[in-house]
Amino acid sequence: MNALFHPVRAVLVSCALLSCSAASADVRVGVILSLTGPAASLGGPARNAVELLPREVAGETVRYIVLDDASDATGAARAFRRLVDEHNVDVVLGTSVTPATLTLLPVAQEKKVPLMSLAAGAKLVEPMDAQRRWVFKVVQNENLMVARTVSHMKAAGAKTLGYIGFADAYGDSWLAEVSAQAERAGIKLVAAERYVKTDTSVTAQTLKLLAARPDAVIVAASGTPGALPQKSLRERGYAGRIYQTYGIANREFLRIAGKDAEGALFAVGPVVVASQLDESNPIRAVAMDLTQRYEAAHGKDSMSVFAANAWDAGIVLQRALKATLAQAQPGTPEFRSGLRDALEATRDAVTSQGVSTMSPTDHVGYDERAAVMVQIKDGAWRYVK
Repeated sequence: MNALFHPVRAVLVSCALLSCSAASADVRVGVILSLTGPAASLGGPARNAVELLPREVAGETVRYIVLDDASDATGAARAFRRLVDEHNVDVVLGTSVTPATLTLLPVAQEKKVPLMSLAAGAKLVEPMDAQRRWVFKVVQNENLMVARTVSHMKAAGAKTLGYIGFADAYGDSWLAEVSAQAERAGIKLVAAERYVKTDTSVTAQTLKLLAARPDAVIVAASGTPGALPQKSLRERGYAGRIYQTYGIANREFLRIAGKDAEGALFAVGPVVVASQLDESNPIRAVAMDLTQRYEAAHGKDSMSVFAANAWDAGIVLQRALKATLAQAQPGTPEFRSGLRDALEATRDAVTSQGVSTMSPTDHVGYDERAAVMVQIKDGAWRYVK
């Protein structure tokens, strides 16, 4: 498929998987996902989760229109405009990666349509301004995950750290946050390398990392491209700890990385290890419910954090829809504005990854409960208590 957004393919995706018809009173939810291209391993599970979301809220029909951005930022922005102009959606969920989602911020402000990001970057919601006023997400910011990761590094005795990450907004955010928090923890960053998610080799970057002899290396990547540095480091004999980010928390990463993934550590939302959480943890019940629903439809061990991102957006959205439906008619500017306000008023919403309480200055609302440490052992995720 061409790297640019393909409108015909997008219509087929939305109509074949989910209903496209819409009456004027229906709530219409636009969904933009990377269903093809390098980020497809993120978009696919999210689409599966959207299929599980309720089709009725407070007695009103909810219809989902799904478009594929082909892992392309231009395609994502075009899809957002199309969802608003052609389908008159009340809210948009998407897209799968931070760089493409950043292009949606000015469109959300222009159209005055709330955007619920399924990507992770803190830049999507910080610093708060006129554009970000319309953007929300229940995906953890990097600072929360880096804090848990750096804490583990320090406890393990790491004094030096190497970094390799995407040469994009995701990599930029992680490098900035890792650099700052590692320094405060007394861990020296001795090498920082970048690569493009479509690269087929990171040999040069790996050799530079090895030459710096760091105690640990962190890979800031998402989806299957995150396996490339993992494999390259292990194949060339690196024996130190390798940390990843929550961007690799799906089965496709495990399949691509294979035996070289063994021992990798990363901070992630609790849903990835739902069955291993304490019974008293309120997140466990929500995470287990999603896991059971998802795996009943897609098979054992198919659950992915990217499915959780979409499901959790649905949990918060359902709350906001109930509040807004009592005040305004779907499909109107008043409804969209009211929905934005209701999302911002989210309080104590338990999702599969945390507990969210938002405010005018915080459009995520998660605290430290939304980050757990996980290690890959025997090809599976293991909770590190």
